[in-house]
Amino acid sequence: MSWERLRVFAAVAEHTSITAAAEALHLTRPAVSQHVRKLEREAGCRLVEPDGRGIRLTTAGQVLASAARSITATVLDVERDLANIHERITGPLRVGAVTSALRAFVLDALRTLTTRHPQLDPALRDGEVIDLIPALRARRLDAVVLESWSGWPARMPPGVALTDLFTEDVELAVADEHPLAQRSVVRIDELHGQRWTSCPPGTEAHEALVQTLRSHSVDADVRYCMADYATQLSAVAAGLASALVPRIAQSPRPAGVRYVPCEPAVTRTIAVATADSGSTPAVRALLAELLRTTDRGEPAPAPQ
Repeated sequence: MSWERLRVFAAVAEHTSITAAAEALHLTRPAVSQHVRKLEREAGCRLVEPDGRGIRLTTAGQVLASAARSITATVLDVERDLANIHERITGPLRVGAVTSALRAFVLDALRTLTTRHPQLDPALRDGEVIDLIPALRARRLDAVVLESWSGWPARMPPGVALTDLFTEDVELAVADEHPLAQRSVVRIDELHGQRWTSCPPGTEAHEALVQTLRSHSVDADVRYCMADYATQLSAVAAGLASALVPRIAQSPRPAGVRYVPCEPAVTRTIAVATADSGSTPAVRALLAELLRTTDRGEPAPAPQ
């Protein structure tokens, strides 16, 4: 049984889906299916069987999946230990990041690192904490740049370490003609009856909005669920909804949008999650560069 097929099967077992495993491994669906079929021939038995729209592991598949996960972890540990011998900043570096951080500074940090270390081979995936942290724990990612809100602090599972980069203010975004647009500050308990735009349910931003309002006895009527702040601000400019927008996501500001500070203040902390069992020189270099980049201060919002 080849190492590559075992690695693929470990992903199939984790996702219980050929399609999801292919996406996680950056392979085509036929390529993953072919690996599974070859592995079944090598094992001499069925490893997966249909289960509705997905698949499930047979008893033999469960046995092999356990071994595949163990082997995958061992190989990754060996790669890390070999890299640590000479502190070589080389090879793959798989990073996940929330989109607003990606745009504001993560890409700049990766550009600096690859210029300084040409043998470094980074890959970047944007997404939300709910998806990125499981990928980190499964060792499909080496580091995750994530968000943690004052109204909804990020909760990390065992084995994950957090390094804070900076904390920023979050402000209310409204259209110019909105009744609150000319206020110097708005109390959160005044926000009854607003229509909201936010990231999809389950994301940190969505849950932070709901919990922040709920803690002040305000219902969150989220009508427009959009994954990125640029699109949310377009909805605000159109007068369709209000939004809570972190400082680094406020630029560029569409015409017709105003930002109003909240009382009590709402904040968002940007942090880096890594495995606390040990890191490679590449991960340590990334963390150092992110700290250096953000120490210059997060980008200022667009002028009102």
